[in-house]
Amino acid sequence: MIHPLLAIATPEIIIGVLILGALLFGADKLPKLARSAGAAKKEFMMGQIEADEATAKAREEARLRVEREHSDVMDNVSGVSAAGQDVPNPTPDKGTLSS
Repeated sequence: MIHPLLAIATPEIIIGVLILGALLFGADKLPKLARSAGAAKKEFMMGQIEADEATAKAREEARLRVEREHSDVMDNVSGVSAAGQDVPNPTPDKGTLSS
């Protein structure tokens, strides 16, 4: 997306801004200013990448936690009771059948 003010920027306006910048900051300071602006942008982008990675990691951990909470409890139960007897499989909406 182009900012509306950039749409009216003509070459004359850009040259005028550069001349005004050179007069304000001095010609020798402009490269340093541009370099520091580039370094600031690079640091911002690196921070944004780290934040995106942390968000993805947190989202994955939350997904796994919800998946673990909603997993079937009967998946971890063996078919043998503590007394060594076979336990019948649960039936839907009724639990296990008693003998």
